[in-house]
Amino acid sequence: MQSDNTSKLRILLLGDIVGPAGCAIFQKHISRIKEKYKISGVIVNGENSACDGRGITVKLMNFFKHNGANVVTTGNHIWAKKEIYQYLRENKDLLRPANFPNECPGTGVTTFTIGSSVIGVINLQARIFMRDNLSCPFKAADTLLTFLKTKTNIIFVDFHGEATAEKMGLAYYLDGRITGIVGTHTHVQTADERILPNGTGYITDMGMAGALNSMIGMKKDPIIQNLITQMPVKFEVETEGPMVMSGVFIDVDINSGKALHIERIYIIDHDIKLN
Repeated sequence: MQSDNTSKLRILLLGDIVGPAGCAIFQKHISRIKEKYKISGVIVNGENSACDGRGITVKLMNFFKHNGANVVTTGNHIWAKKEIYQYLRENKDLLRPANFPNECPGTGVTTFTIGSSVIGVINLQARIFMRDNLSCPFKAADTLLTFLKTKTNIIFVDFHGEATAEKMGLAYYLDGRITGIVGTHTHVQTADERILPNGTGYITDMGMAGALNSMIGMKKDPIIQNLITQMPVKFEVETEGPMVMSGVFIDVDINSGKALHIERIYIIDHDIKLN
């Protein structure tokens, strides 16, 4: 499906980038993907991109921006690297979930421009099986949309959460009011991408960029030991290939803000060597 640049935009959204493996496959393939699919803008979740798989650094933000990301979203690991706090205070191209307390550094909503079109982005975190003391993501979305709708009708939401029901619930709640809502956090790409009845593009989880033969991008053996023994273990980023990168692109009608098409991206690369 080709985009008509006069009336449509095509936005690429990528799931959690995990450690050096995720960064390597992102850097290698992002230019080719943008060219092949005629991508207009890029939104990527970078909360696991640090070398240890937890958090993001200023250097990594510069890396994502240099490689074409317009906005970087995050989730529950946003606070893992304290050096990013000042960046969050001073910049709006890196988001933290909007339903964290207002006293936290940064913002959960931003815009960027493609040509004459303004694109809104909201970052929210779910509560089921996560931090249930966060503000309600449904009510937070309502508040943010009141603000964003004065600027644009093209709006994307990264909903960082564990439970599929919570993700689906927010998607149906926002259907017709936003262009697209994509799930992150589980690192496993789901096969339920679709346009909801009122015109919002949706997928429960976009997956990740990282080592294919891993568990959420981490080495398998320690996690398996944890599952068997219930003893604490150190999670380590897997750097052995092959590598995988997944996400979706969504075509949007500029005039209506409705999603016209959503399609999964899934790349496996056997050639990247980090060790």
